[in-house]
Amino acid sequence: MANSTSTAQQELPAELQSFLAGSPRPEFAEAYVVDINGIMRGKRLPIGSLAKIYRNALCLPASTFLLDVQGDEVEGTGMVLETGDGDHYCHPVPGSLRPLPWSRRPGGQLFMQMFTPQGDPFAADSRTVLSRVLQRLQRRGLTPVVATELEFRLFEAEPDGRGIPRPAAQSVVRGWGSQLYGLDELNRLDDLLADIEQACADQHLPFDTLIAEQGDGQYEINLEHVPDVLLAADQALLLKRTIKACAEQHGLCASFMAKPYGDSAGNGLHVHASLLDEQGNNVLVSDGQPSQTMLQAVAGLIATMSDATAIFAPHANSYRRFQLGSYAPMYGNWGIDNRTTALRLPLSEPIATRIEHRVAGADANPYLVLAAILAGIDYGMENALTPPPETHGDAYAQAEHAITLPDGWGSALTQFENSAFINEYFGSDYQHWFSCCKRQEREKLRALVPAAEYEFYLSTV
Repeated sequence: MANSTSTAQQELPAELQSFLAGSPRPEFAEAYVVDINGIMRGKRLPIGSLAKIYRNALCLPASTFLLDVQGDEVEGTGMVLETGDGDHYCHPVPGSLRPLPWSRRPGGQLFMQMFTPQGDPFAADSRTVLSRVLQRLQRRGLTPVVATELEFRLFEAEPDGRGIPRPAAQSVVRGWGSQLYGLDELNRLDDLLADIEQACADQHLPFDTLIAEQGDGQYEINLEHVPDVLLAADQALLLKRTIKACAEQHGLCASFMAKPYGDSAGNGLHVHASLLDEQGNNVLVSDGQPSQTMLQAVAGLIATMSDATAIFAPHANSYRRFQLGSYAPMYGNWGIDNRTTALRLPLSEPIATRIEHRVAGADANPYLVLAAILAGIDYGMENALTPPPETHGDAYAQAEHAITLPDGWGSALTQFENSAFINEYFGSDYQHWFSCCKRQEREKLRALVPAAEYEFYLSTV
């Protein structure tokens, strides 16, 4: 029996063997997939069951990927009753087994990817969507290198008497507004930030920089560039979970809601992207200047930006972020080192030449955001597009010739639903599934009358 157990252990992947041998010994593990809203869903397992998952699989309903943001099934997708709500197989993503640094008991977490009973990657899996777009660039001999920047807010655990979230007390000094890039604001949160940094290190997340942002209790954490977009999406999602978990341990609530306050800065997900050829050369630069490939990529991103806005702004609240002078773009434009444009080409050494995509909110699914960005780049190269002229100065004051992005959830969904670009790169099934999910969420919110409407209209009309 001892020899049999030893042989079985040797058959396990090295990452699992190493994890099981760690100290302290883990007691449980969480295995999860990422749904259409970027929410982790899965199962908690005793540690002894983890080996069985690696040898076989974890079964989850296929509809798990297509739940709405409240966790309700979306009948319109055709993936619930019509299919008998059957299971598909989920297999571990190699290299994704990590500890749970914030857990009271030692535990682990493991990304899973879903496959059909026939063994094909499941089309509703966000990782599959991104992987298929990535393959288009790989066929060109190109490797995307990406980094993400995530903005978030820290609130007190309980809202005020009106139900409005309160900025974390230790991040706000009475009589002072928020201090952009203020170091004292970071120092007041040193215990929490130290826990976040340590948790990132424990999970091998490439923590880069942290700054205080414009809003009260608002911060931004940047991750380093990686030449693996699937890993970059994993890391962005893990960073969000880490920040939320560590904040909760300090009696706070961390939120990536796009626009918690209508009159203050919103939370964005900025993506930096470059492309390397098979020799490791950055193809976005030529003789120190933006290359023809760069210009085509910029043109493709602008041409497809409106069609993909529902991806970048996936919720009702997302559209409150797009306001004049807010540093959240309202038009499809580009500029060199210009933060008022949708696409910024940052000042950098030639080898680091890249595009900063500034449209997505922090509430968006990072897999889908990266898929839409890479698809736009590929579209621009495939069609040899030419971008509009560069925008200089205040982009908000130069909108007469720019492509206007959808300014509401309904119009963004309609454009998404009718987009040949989305159909080609995301697939007709995913186009339908995403739309059904978002339409269901929209109808739920349309049935709720906000308090402000009673104040405006109840006794006046």
